[in-house]
Amino acid sequence: MSLPSRRAFESPAGPRLTNMASTVTLPRCTSVRLPAVATVVLLLMSVTTVQASQGDKEPVYRDCVKQCVRTNCTGARLRGFQSAQPQYMALTGWTCRDDCRYQCMWTTVGLYQAEGYRVPQFHGKWPFARFLCFEEPASALASLLNGLACLLMLLRYRGTVPRQSPMYHTINAFSLVSLNAWFWSTVFHTRDTYLTEKMDYFCATAVILYSIYLCCVRTLGLRRPGVSSMVGVLLILAFTSHVSYLTFVSFDYGYNMAANATIGMVNLLWWLCWCWQNRRTLPYWWKCGLVVLLLHGLALLELLDFPPMLWVLDAHAVWHLSTIPVHFLFYSFLIDDSLYLLNTEKMGVKVE
Repeated sequence: MSLPSRRAFESPAGPRLTNMASTVTLPRCTSVRLPAVATVVLLLMSVTTVQASQGDKEPVYRDCVKQCVRTNCTGARLRGFQSAQPQYMALTGWTCRDDCRYQCMWTTVGLYQAEGYRVPQFHGKWPFARFLCFEEPASALASLLNGLACLLMLLRYRGTVPRQSPMYHTINAFSLVSLNAWFWSTVFHTRDTYLTEKMDYFCATAVILYSIYLCCVRTLGLRRPGVSSMVGVLLILAFTSHVSYLTFVSFDYGYNMAANATIGMVNLLWWLCWCWQNRRTLPYWWKCGLVVLLLHGLALLELLDFPPMLWVLDAHAVWHLSTIPVHFLFYSFLIDDSLYLLNTEKMGVKVE
Protein backbone atom coordinates (compact mmCIF):
# COMPACT_ATOMS: atom_id res chain seq x y z
CA MET A 1 0.00 0.00 0.00
CA SER A 2 1.08 3.54 -0.52
CA LEU A 3 0.25 6.10 2.13
CA PRO A 4 2.83 8.76 1.35
CA SER A 5 3.81 8.66 -2.30
CA ARG A 6 7.31 7.79 -3.30
CA ARG A 7 6.67 9.84 -6.40
CA ALA A 8 6.43 12.89 -4.18
CA PHE A 9 10.06 12.44 -3.12
CA GLU A 10 11.94 13.16 -6.31
CA SER A 11 15.72 12.95 -6.33
CA PRO A 12 17.63 16.22 -6.73
CA ALA A 13 18.49 17.32 -10.24
CA GLY A 14 21.49 15.40 -11.42
CA PRO A 15 23.94 15.78 -14.29
CA ARG A 16 22.84 15.99 -17.89
CA LEU A 17 24.41 13.21 -19.89
CA THR A 18 23.96 14.72 -23.34
CA ASN A 19 27.65 14.41 -24.07
CA MET A 20 27.48 10.65 -23.68
CA ALA A 21 24.58 10.01 -26.03
CA SER A 22 26.80 9.04 -28.91
CA THR A 23 28.66 6.43 -26.86
CA VAL A 24 25.63 4.39 -25.81
CA THR A 25 25.21 0.91 -27.19
CA LEU A 26 21.49 0.39 -27.53
CA PRO A 27 20.26 -2.96 -26.30
CA ARG A 28 18.23 -5.34 -28.36
CA CYS A 29 14.76 -5.72 -26.91
CA THR A 30 14.71 -8.97 -24.94
CA SER A 31 12.85 -10.46 -21.99
CA VAL A 32 14.22 -12.63 -19.21
CA ARG A 33 13.64 -16.27 -20.10
CA LEU A 34 12.80 -18.22 -16.97
CA PRO A 35 10.47 -21.16 -16.32
CA ALA A 36 6.79 -20.25 -16.15
CA VAL A 37 5.26 -19.79 -12.70
CA ALA A 38 1.73 -19.48 -11.41
CA THR A 39 0.19 -16.41 -13.05
CA VAL A 40 -0.63 -13.44 -10.86
CA VAL A 41 -4.25 -12.35 -11.30
CA LEU A 42 -4.00 -8.91 -12.92
CA LEU A 43 -6.52 -6.75 -14.77
CA LEU A 44 -6.35 -4.14 -17.50
CA MET A 45 -2.68 -3.36 -17.17
CA SER A 46 -1.74 -2.15 -20.62
CA VAL A 47 -1.51 1.55 -19.73
CA THR A 48 1.81 2.43 -18.13
CA THR A 49 2.04 5.11 -15.45
CA VAL A 50 4.16 8.09 -16.45
CA GLN A 51 5.77 10.53 -14.03
CA ALA A 52 8.81 12.58 -15.04
CA SER A 53 12.00 12.11 -13.02
CA GLN A 54 15.66 12.94 -13.52
CA GLY A 55 16.54 9.66 -15.21
CA ASP A 56 13.78 9.62 -17.82
CA LYS A 57 14.40 13.28 -18.66
CA GLU A 58 17.96 12.47 -19.79
CA PRO A 59 18.48 12.78 -23.57
CA VAL A 60 20.61 9.65 -23.48
CA TYR A 61 17.69 7.69 -22.01
CA ARG A 62 15.14 9.13 -24.42
CA ASP A 63 17.33 8.57 -27.45
CA CYS A 64 18.00 5.01 -26.30
CA VAL A 65 14.28 4.26 -25.97
CA LYS A 66 13.45 5.84 -29.35
CA GLN A 67 16.11 3.86 -31.19
CA CYS A 68 15.27 0.63 -29.37
CA VAL A 69 11.55 0.98 -30.21
CA ARG A 70 12.31 1.90 -33.82
CA THR A 71 14.65 -1.06 -34.20
CA ASN A 72 12.87 -3.78 -32.23
CA CYS A 73 9.17 -2.93 -31.89
CA THR A 74 7.95 -3.04 -35.49
CA GLY A 75 7.54 -5.66 -38.17
CA ALA A 76 9.40 -8.95 -37.93
CA ARG A 77 11.39 -7.88 -34.86
CA LEU A 78 8.18 -7.20 -32.94
CA ARG A 79 6.72 -10.55 -33.94
CA GLY A 80 9.94 -12.21 -32.85
CA PHE A 81 9.78 -10.43 -29.50
CA GLN A 82 6.18 -11.49 -28.97
CA SER A 83 6.84 -15.12 -29.87
CA ALA A 84 9.87 -15.32 -27.58
CA GLN A 85 8.26 -13.45 -24.68
CA PRO A 86 7.36 -15.71 -21.72
CA GLN A 87 3.64 -16.10 -21.19
CA TYR A 88 3.72 -14.62 -17.70
CA MET A 89 5.26 -11.43 -19.10
CA ALA A 90 2.56 -11.10 -21.73
CA LEU A 91 -0.21 -11.78 -19.22
CA THR A 92 1.07 -9.02 -16.94
CA GLY A 93 1.10 -6.49 -19.77
CA TRP A 94 4.81 -6.14 -20.57
CA THR A 95 5.17 -4.72 -24.08
CA CYS A 96 8.11 -4.27 -26.40
CA ARG A 97 8.23 -0.57 -25.53
CA ASP A 98 8.21 -1.40 -21.82
CA ASP A 99 11.15 -3.72 -22.33
CA CYS A 100 13.02 -0.99 -24.18
CA ARG A 101 12.45 1.40 -21.32
CA TYR A 102 13.66 -1.21 -18.84
CA GLN A 103 16.86 -1.94 -20.79
CA CYS A 104 17.58 1.75 -21.42
CA MET A 105 17.03 2.54 -17.77
CA TRP A 106 19.97 0.31 -16.86
CA THR A 107 22.07 1.81 -19.65
CA THR A 108 21.48 5.25 -18.13
CA VAL A 109 22.13 4.01 -14.59
CA GLY A 110 25.44 2.56 -15.76
CA LEU A 111 26.48 5.93 -17.20
CA TYR A 112 25.57 7.74 -13.98
CA GLN A 113 27.57 5.28 -11.90
CA ALA A 114 30.55 5.41 -14.27
CA GLU A 115 30.70 9.18 -13.81
CA GLY A 116 30.31 8.90 -10.02
CA TYR A 117 26.85 10.47 -9.80
CA ARG A 118 23.92 9.44 -7.61
CA VAL A 119 21.55 6.89 -9.12
CA PRO A 120 18.54 8.75 -10.60
CA GLN A 121 14.87 7.88 -10.45
CA PHE A 122 12.86 6.96 -13.55
CA HIS A 123 9.17 7.78 -13.96
CA GLY A 124 8.87 8.56 -10.25
CA LYS A 125 10.61 5.44 -8.96
CA TRP A 126 14.06 4.07 -8.28
CA PRO A 127 15.42 1.49 -10.73
CA PHE A 128 14.58 -2.06 -9.64
CA ALA A 129 15.88 -5.35 -10.96
CA ARG A 130 12.92 -7.13 -12.51
CA PHE A 131 12.31 -10.72 -11.36
CA LEU A 132 10.04 -12.71 -13.66
CA CYS A 133 7.12 -10.28 -14.11
CA PHE A 134 7.66 -8.45 -10.81
CA GLU A 135 8.77 -4.83 -11.18
CA GLU A 136 9.46 -4.41 -7.46
CA PRO A 137 10.03 -7.95 -6.14
CA ALA A 138 10.66 -7.08 -2.47
CA SER A 139 7.66 -4.76 -2.15
CA ALA A 140 5.41 -7.23 -3.97
CA LEU A 141 6.51 -10.06 -1.67
CA ALA A 142 6.11 -7.89 1.43
CA SER A 143 2.59 -6.86 0.36
CA LEU A 144 1.67 -10.49 -0.25
CA LEU A 145 2.99 -11.49 3.18
CA ASN A 146 1.00 -8.68 4.81
CA GLY A 147 -2.11 -9.94 3.07
CA LEU A 148 -1.45 -13.51 4.19
CA ALA A 149 -0.87 -12.35 7.78
CA CYS A 150 -4.14 -10.43 7.67
CA LEU A 151 -6.00 -13.43 6.26
CA LEU A 152 -4.50 -15.82 8.82
CA MET A 153 -5.49 -13.59 11.72
CA LEU A 154 -8.97 -12.99 10.29
CA LEU A 155 -9.50 -16.76 10.21
CA ARG A 156 -8.22 -17.00 13.79
CA TYR A 157 -10.58 -14.22 14.81
CA ARG A 158 -13.55 -15.96 13.21
CA GLY A 159 -12.59 -19.23 14.87
CA THR A 160 -12.24 -17.66 18.33
CA VAL A 161 -14.92 -14.96 18.54
CA PRO A 162 -18.63 -15.90 18.38
CA ARG A 163 -20.74 -14.06 15.83
CA GLN A 164 -22.83 -12.61 18.66
CA SER A 165 -19.99 -10.30 19.71
CA PRO A 166 -21.02 -6.65 19.12
CA MET A 167 -17.93 -5.82 17.02
CA TYR A 168 -17.83 -9.09 15.05
CA HIS A 169 -19.30 -7.87 11.74
CA THR A 170 -17.53 -4.49 11.82
CA ILE A 171 -14.15 -6.18 12.32
CA ASN A 172 -14.87 -8.70 9.57
CA ALA A 173 -15.68 -5.87 7.17
CA PHE A 174 -12.50 -4.02 8.19
CA SER A 175 -10.47 -7.16 7.50
CA LEU A 176 -11.97 -7.54 4.02
CA VAL A 177 -11.16 -3.90 3.23
CA SER A 178 -7.58 -4.52 4.41
CA LEU A 179 -7.24 -7.72 2.38
CA ASN A 180 -8.43 -5.88 -0.72
CA ALA A 181 -5.84 -3.16 -0.12
CA TRP A 182 -2.98 -5.65 0.28
CA PHE A 183 -4.12 -7.46 -2.88
CA TRP A 184 -3.90 -4.26 -4.91
CA SER A 185 -0.62 -3.34 -3.26
CA THR A 186 0.79 -6.67 -4.43
CA VAL A 187 -0.58 -6.13 -7.92
CA PHE A 188 0.78 -2.57 -8.11
CA HIS A 189 4.28 -3.59 -7.06
CA THR A 190 4.12 -6.44 -9.55
CA ARG A 191 3.14 -4.19 -12.43
CA ASP A 192 2.91 -0.41 -12.16
CA THR A 193 0.23 0.90 -14.53
CA TYR A 194 -2.34 3.69 -14.50
CA LEU A 195 -5.01 1.36 -13.12
CA THR A 196 -2.92 -0.52 -10.55
CA GLU A 197 -1.42 2.67 -9.13
CA LYS A 198 -4.84 4.24 -8.62
CA MET A 199 -6.25 1.08 -7.01
CA ASP A 200 -3.27 0.84 -4.66
CA TYR A 201 -3.64 4.45 -3.50
CA PHE A 202 -7.43 4.46 -3.26
CA CYS A 203 -7.60 1.15 -1.38
CA ALA A 204 -4.95 2.34 1.08
CA THR A 205 -7.07 5.42 1.80
CA ALA A 206 -10.12 3.20 2.27
CA VAL A 207 -8.29 1.22 4.98
CA ILE A 208 -7.39 4.39 6.90
CA LEU A 209 -10.94 5.74 6.68
CA TYR A 210 -12.45 2.41 7.73
CA SER A 211 -10.06 2.29 10.66
CA ILE A 212 -11.58 5.58 11.83
CA TYR A 213 -15.04 4.04 11.44
CA LEU A 214 -13.91 0.98 13.41
CA CYS A 215 -12.65 3.27 16.16
CA CYS A 216 -15.90 5.24 16.12
CA VAL A 217 -18.05 2.13 16.43
CA ARG A 218 -15.93 0.81 19.31
CA THR A 219 -15.74 4.07 21.25
CA LEU A 220 -19.17 5.62 20.53
CA GLY A 221 -21.32 3.45 18.28
CA LEU A 222 -22.02 0.61 20.71
CA ARG A 223 -23.87 3.04 22.97
CA ARG A 224 -24.97 5.52 20.28
CA PRO A 225 -25.47 3.67 16.96
CA GLY A 226 -26.77 6.81 15.30
CA VAL A 227 -23.44 8.58 15.84
CA SER A 228 -21.43 5.85 14.14
CA SER A 229 -23.93 5.78 11.26
CA MET A 230 -23.53 9.52 10.72
CA VAL A 231 -19.73 9.23 10.87
CA GLY A 232 -19.88 6.35 8.40
CA VAL A 233 -21.85 8.47 5.92
CA LEU A 234 -19.37 11.34 6.30
CA LEU A 235 -16.43 8.99 5.72
CA ILE A 236 -18.06 7.59 2.57
CA LEU A 237 -18.58 11.12 1.27
CA ALA A 238 -14.97 12.01 2.11
CA PHE A 239 -13.69 8.91 0.30
CA THR A 240 -15.88 9.61 -2.74
CA SER A 241 -14.67 13.22 -2.91
CA HIS A 242 -11.05 12.16 -2.50
CA VAL A 243 -11.21 9.58 -5.27
CA SER A 244 -13.17 11.90 -7.58
CA TYR A 245 -10.67 14.71 -7.19
CA LEU A 246 -7.68 12.46 -7.85
CA THR A 247 -9.42 10.79 -10.79
CA PHE A 248 -11.13 13.66 -12.58
CA VAL A 249 -9.30 16.81 -11.47
CA SER A 250 -5.65 16.09 -10.71
CA PHE A 251 -3.74 13.11 -9.38
CA ASP A 252 -1.74 15.25 -6.98
CA TYR A 253 0.75 13.11 -5.05
CA GLY A 254 1.41 15.85 -2.52
CA TYR A 255 -2.30 16.28 -1.80
CA ASN A 256 -2.79 12.53 -1.50
CA MET A 257 0.09 12.27 0.97
CA ALA A 258 -1.19 15.22 3.03
CA ALA A 259 -4.76 13.87 3.07
CA ASN A 260 -3.69 10.42 4.22
CA ALA A 261 -1.35 11.87 6.85
CA THR A 262 -4.17 14.04 8.24
CA ILE A 263 -6.64 11.16 8.32
CA GLY A 264 -4.01 8.95 9.91
CA MET A 265 -3.33 11.51 12.64
CA VAL A 266 -7.03 11.69 13.51
CA ASN A 267 -7.08 7.89 13.69
CA LEU A 268 -3.95 7.83 15.88
CA LEU A 269 -5.18 10.42 18.39
CA TRP A 270 -8.67 8.92 18.65
CA TRP A 271 -7.38 5.43 19.42
CA LEU A 272 -4.75 6.71 21.85
CA CYS A 273 -7.34 8.75 23.76
CA TRP A 274 -9.55 5.68 24.08
CA CYS A 275 -6.59 3.57 25.23
CA TRP A 276 -5.65 6.13 27.87
CA GLN A 277 -9.21 6.37 29.19
CA ASN A 278 -9.48 2.57 29.51
CA ARG A 279 -5.97 1.79 30.75
CA ARG A 280 -7.24 0.90 34.26
CA THR A 281 -10.20 -1.23 33.22
CA LEU A 282 -8.94 -3.10 30.12
CA PRO A 283 -5.74 -5.11 30.74
CA TYR A 284 -5.13 -5.46 26.98
CA TRP A 285 -5.33 -1.72 26.19
CA TRP A 286 -1.58 -1.55 25.59
CA LYS A 287 -1.87 -3.78 22.53
CA CYS A 288 -4.05 -1.23 20.77
CA GLY A 289 -1.83 1.69 21.80
CA LEU A 290 1.32 -0.09 20.66
CA VAL A 291 -0.22 -1.04 17.32
CA VAL A 292 -1.23 2.50 16.36
CA LEU A 293 2.13 3.90 17.50
CA LEU A 294 4.01 1.24 15.53
CA LEU A 295 1.98 1.73 12.37
CA HIS A 296 2.51 5.48 12.35
CA GLY A 297 6.13 5.25 13.47
CA LEU A 298 7.06 2.63 10.88
CA ALA A 299 5.48 4.77 8.15
CA LEU A 300 8.33 7.22 8.70
CA LEU A 301 10.61 4.67 7.00
CA GLU A 302 9.16 5.98 3.75
CA LEU A 303 10.97 9.27 4.31
CA LEU A 304 14.36 7.54 4.00
CA ASP A 305 13.75 6.96 0.27
CA PHE A 306 17.18 5.51 -0.53
CA PRO A 307 18.18 3.78 -3.80
CA PRO A 308 17.33 0.07 -3.55
CA MET A 309 19.99 -2.18 -2.05
CA LEU A 310 20.97 -4.87 -4.55
CA TRP A 311 18.42 -3.13 -6.81
CA VAL A 312 15.63 -4.85 -4.87
CA LEU A 313 15.20 -3.56 -1.30
CA ASP A 314 14.20 0.09 -0.89
CA ALA A 315 12.62 2.06 1.98
CA HIS A 316 9.09 1.24 0.79
CA ALA A 317 9.81 -2.50 0.86
CA VAL A 318 11.41 -2.21 4.31
CA TRP A 319 8.29 -0.40 5.55
CA HIS A 320 5.97 -3.10 4.21
CA LEU A 321 8.15 -5.87 5.67
CA SER A 322 8.17 -4.17 9.07
CA THR A 323 4.35 -4.08 9.28
CA ILE A 324 3.87 -7.86 8.92
CA PRO A 325 4.21 -8.67 12.68
CA VAL A 326 1.83 -5.82 13.58
CA HIS A 327 -1.14 -7.78 12.21
CA PHE A 328 -0.68 -10.45 14.88
CA LEU A 329 -0.65 -7.93 17.72
CA PHE A 330 -3.60 -5.99 16.32
CA TYR A 331 -5.82 -9.04 15.94
CA SER A 332 -4.78 -10.22 19.40
CA PHE A 333 -6.23 -6.95 20.66
CA LEU A 334 -9.38 -7.35 18.55
CA ILE A 335 -9.93 -10.89 19.84
CA ASP A 336 -9.45 -9.86 23.48
CA ASP A 337 -11.73 -6.86 23.08
CA SER A 338 -14.46 -8.74 21.21
CA LEU A 339 -14.57 -11.46 23.88
CA TYR A 340 -14.66 -8.78 26.58
CA LEU A 341 -17.59 -7.05 24.87
CA LEU A 342 -19.44 -10.35 24.51
CA ASN A 343 -18.99 -11.18 28.20
CA THR A 344 -20.03 -7.72 29.40
CA GLU A 345 -23.11 -7.86 27.18
CA LYS A 346 -24.13 -11.21 28.65
CA MET A 347 -23.71 -9.84 32.18
CA GLY A 348 -25.55 -6.62 31.33
CA VAL A 349 -22.53 -4.49 32.25
CA LYS A 350 -22.12 -1.05 30.66
CA VAL A 351 -19.62 -1.13 27.79
CA GLU A 352 -16.57 1.10 28.17
